[in-house]
Amino acid sequence: MIPPVSAGAVTRRRASPRSALPCARGATRRPCGLQFPGDDTRVSGATYSSAGVDLALYREGMARLPAHLRRTHCPRVLGAEGGFAALFALDLPGLFARGYEQPLLVSCTDGVGTKLKVAVAAGVHHTVGIDLVAMSVNDCLCTGAEPLFFLDYVALSHDDPALLEQIVRGIADACAACDCALVGGETAILPDMYQRGEYDLAGFCVGVVERRRLVDGRAIAAGDVALGLASSGLHSNGYSLVRQAVFDMGGLTCGDVLPDFGGRTVAEVLLEPTRLYARAVRAALTHDRDGQVVHGIAHITGGGLVENLGRIVPETVQVALRRGSWSVPAVFPWVQRLGRIADDEMERVFNMGVGMVLVVAPHAAEEIMRRLADLGQESWPIGTVHAATPDAARVVLA
Repeated sequence: MIPPVSAGAVTRRRASPRSALPCARGATRRPCGLQFPGDDTRVSGATYSSAGVDLALYREGMARLPAHLRRTHCPRVLGAEGGFAALFALDLPGLFARGYEQPLLVSCTDGVGTKLKVAVAAGVHHTVGIDLVAMSVNDCLCTGAEPLFFLDYVALSHDDPALLEQIVRGIADACAACDCALVGGETAILPDMYQRGEYDLAGFCVGVVERRRLVDGRAIAAGDVALGLASSGLHSNGYSLVRQAVFDMGGLTCGDVLPDFGGRTVAEVLLEPTRLYARAVRAALTHDRDGQVVHGIAHITGGGLVENLGRIVPETVQVALRRGSWSVPAVFPWVQRLGRIADDEMERVFNMGVGMVLVVAPHAAEEIMRRLADLGQESWPIGTVHAATPDAARVVLA
């Protein structure tokens, strides 16, 4: 559901300008400059623009967005632009019919966090749109679902059409890469909430999975193999710690060049987008047509490998992960050195190079890794599943 307009906010309905614009503060107050029956004088005073919301710039920003949304659309996106809600057909007749028997809708929401502070400092805004999509879509994939559509919430300190377009371009790029339709969103101008130039993002993904194909970890059994899928780096977690280590303790700035990273700047290293796993997971699930091979999927975010993988492991088993069985990207020891961060703290906060884990039947592990490699997705067997008692740790890293 696309939320209604609130004070200090303006809404894009499928990225189209609104036909009726909101009042500046409180819909029940009389608009400034209008004369009502019984009034002796014409009232003049505050305007939406003087309160920090420029409707002309808002319209300019909205005009830049439809092309980005349309390139993510498929025939299942229905309805004309400019309505109050987006429409999406769960199934279509004919050649592309899904033929669902017991479809389950899957919903996810997330943000980007303080990685946005780095984007603002660097003046680079298209990559965080990719992060926004990845954080929700990757969660959706953990159920075995197909991501269907995505909506965003963009809160800006002031109207800035170029900034808004950069953000939405990144969101659309990621949606297109995931075969997920960007169907609409909300743009809020909140001058009293953010310092000028700052902004916040939230994303919302809806997917679908056939009930019999649902992946929820309950099928994980002794003998299964944990496959770690390589991350692109920090992804979008732990940036409060990252910023303290790099900027406060390390004394670096966004523009500093890092010879150990091929001459990339600090900003380029820190703004590396979160990896999108939609096509990799789809390849693994395609091998699993009967739902008997992929037993569990975990998105490794804040909390690291142990905590996130532990969320899907049944009480009857334990996953034993092996340190050194995967490649750790250079960004992690670099941040650790700058911040003098303990090993256990690193493992508790960051993905350490593994952005997603598939727990699969042992006979299928090699073939799934081959399929992932064909897509350019590096992966490793990083652990095995053993029988355990309910009081044992669900995941151990040794």
